[in-house]
Amino acid sequence: MSLGRREFLTACLGASAALVACKDRAPELRFSGGLLGQHVDRGHRIRAGFRPKPVRREKVGIAIIGAGMAGLSAGWRLQKKGQLDHAIFELEDCAGGTSASGRNSISAYPWGAHYVPVPLPGETLLSELLTDMKVISGRDNNGRPIVAEELLCRAPQERLFIGGQWHDGLYPRTAASKEDLRQLHAFEAEIERFVSLQGDHQQRAFRIPSAASDRSPELDALDKISMAEFLDQRGWRSPRLRWYVEYGCRDDYGCTLANTSAWAGIFYFAARVEKAGARAAEFITWPSGNGAIVSHLESLSGPRLRKGVVILDVIPRGNGVELLAWGAARSEAFAIDAEHAVFALPQYLARHLISPLREKPEPARDIFTYSPWIVANISLKIRPEENSFPLAWDNVVYDSKSLGYVVATHQTGKDYGDTVFTYYLPLTDPDPRAARQLLLSADWKHWADLIVADLRRCHPDIAGCISNIDIWRWGHAMVRPVPGLIRGGALEQARAPIGRLQFANTDLSGMALFEEAQHWGVKAADRILALETAGQ
Repeated sequence: MSLGRREFLTACLGASAALVACKDRAPELRFSGGLLGQHVDRGHRIRAGFRPKPVRREKVGIAIIGAGMAGLSAGWRLQKKGQLDHAIFELEDCAGGTSASGRNSISAYPWGAHYVPVPLPGETLLSELLTDMKVISGRDNNGRPIVAEELLCRAPQERLFIGGQWHDGLYPRTAASKEDLRQLHAFEAEIERFVSLQGDHQQRAFRIPSAASDRSPELDALDKISMAEFLDQRGWRSPRLRWYVEYGCRDDYGCTLANTSAWAGIFYFAARVEKAGARAAEFITWPSGNGAIVSHLESLSGPRLRKGVVILDVIPRGNGVELLAWGAARSEAFAIDAEHAVFALPQYLARHLISPLREKPEPARDIFTYSPWIVANISLKIRPEENSFPLAWDNVVYDSKSLGYVVATHQTGKDYGDTVFTYYLPLTDPDPRAARQLLLSADWKHWADLIVADLRRCHPDIAGCISNIDIWRWGHAMVRPVPGLIRGGALEQARAPIGRLQFANTDLSGMALFEEAQHWGVKAADRILALETAGQ
């Protein structure tokens, strides 16, 4: 790690946050912890072109490559339709990708995604899954889902630290000027307009999954500019508004205003609202975050989910798909002959793994870029002192590049004593390669110091409350919805099957949301089932 402390804090947290953090000397770290993450050595076998000779062959009807949410959703759909001749191959020793979770003696906690919204009318796949999980028990008189009360995010849901105190909500209203509030109201009115827009089928223009959203020249043009340009065009330069809007871009996409498509930025605010004047959908959450969904889908897969298997080569053939695999448990290579396959991995791996794309790369796929993230689970033996708005589920610090933290024990009603804070930091450098280099070059001590420095702004006594910090590094956590990705043609090309090889991943939407992963996993499964029915 060559950067000095101030330079490192500035690169990760921003100049103002680093300035505050560096006013005091870094505290001695009197707690344990470690750096965690994906099996880089297994991933390097793919990047290095490792192609050992297989020692055996096996057959399977449908091979699903990757046990993230898209791959697990494909398996869920196949099982529900009675197609049990399938297998899911996962490089890691745990399933779920960025929806994975962990547990210690205090609580379960997420290593990434930590909620899903209550499904709106028309969001049938999420409703079906949550019904399977007994999260949804039926419908009320208006046809809206009845959600288990203990799983709806309880109050207080969110708070913001600004001006030396915590305040309810996430817009920084404290000391906001009349002009700040005027621009906020103008922005909200514009979002209301987008919520009210209806397409040809009298459906909302912005819908989840995004593939159901409307197409029109006005909406498609939004993808040609950044969210920063969208605000500039309307003269909205209030620092508070821009921070608030950028918070949304960082939260869902790991992006700044400058590298988020305006279409994606508006989608964040409009897609989860049923109609103009309504509030956004409530959140469903668990102590383990979306790890609860992973556990459910994993239990359904049973032995069909095979972990620690690295897929090294994917060769579409006329009558199926051949895979070259390497099993970590036995340290041996084997071949898989599949009648159909689903590539449920990000696009950056497609050019390394899929033989026709490796031999003849498609330039359109180069637009896919990814934000690295740090996720830390901070075990607290005691809670920091509070003197203003009480601890919430989501706790955000104004003018920091981090997203603050969520409280893993919030849903349990445990309001005192030990707990776990799950801290999120997207690395939003315009150059994602530079961000990944920073991610991997810093050791545990640098990251732990940064986390404590950031949280000391709102919790001066935080260092003495911590017993352990475990830190997970995500090198390619989520696809960036950069201008031109969503409506520029690259997604359509990435979605197209290659022979009997289907694609399923949030990359196909340009946004790393659970509903997008589920949509493409199910769609890939349905395409295969249709081909089998047709005898193809």
